[in-house]
Parts: sequence; structure tokens; C-alpha cells
Amino acid sequence: MKFIHRLGFYLGGFAIGLVILAFFLSGKRASCDYSPDARVLKNIRIKEQAYSESALEKMQLYQIDSTHISTVLNNGDVDFGRSNTDLDSCKTYMVTGRSSLHNLELLFENCDSIATLQKVEILN
Repeated sequence: MKFIHRLGFYLGGFAIGLVILAFFLSGKRASCDYSPDARVLKNIRIKEQAYSESALEKMQLYQIDSTHISTVLNNGDVDFGRSNTDLDSCKTYMVTGRSSLHNLELLFENCDSIATLQKVEILN
């Protein structure tokens, strides 16, 4: 069998496999959160979120609501250099990102069942 025939059969089978895979995964909420940033942000998003008093004061001062926080958690970046991931109980993560109004810097304390927003800062 010539190389072109083998290539044709391979590409045909590959295309059929992609169609079948797309059919099975179309209704599922599958995601590819393999990078450390994506895993941490998803972990914070799926937990119950609480706000500290200082974070609530800053949110009221800068007119930031939970939708801005959610936007940063969906599109932001985790600064692992300024985060404390060595703790056993509750790790702290510095998340930076852009909401519709401001560039935000958020400090989250990520425990087993709850993620608490400890600090909110506006970046220029």
C-alpha cells in the first residue's frame, strides 16, 4: 500500500474519532484546567466565598461588587511569588486581574471549604 493511501486511511479514522469525541463531550462541562493558575482560580471559584471587613470596606470605597471579583477570578493571574502556599491549613494567594473598572489585586485565603477575600487593592 502506498504512503498516500495509508495517510488517507489515517486521516479518515482521525476525523471520525474527532466527530465521535465531539459528540460525547458536547453536553458535558469538561474543562482543561491543567496550569497552576487555572487550577487555583477554579478551586477558589467553586468554593463558598466570604469577605473580610477590610475587604468589604475597600469594595464599598472603590465601588467594587462581586461581579468584578468573579471577572478577576475568571480572567486573572495568580502571583505565586507573593502567595504563601507553604501553609497546611489555609493557603493564601495573590490574584491580579482587570475588571471592567479597575486593575485589581486580591488576596484570598483558600481553606478546605471556604475562600475568604482578605484584601482588595487598586493598581494603577
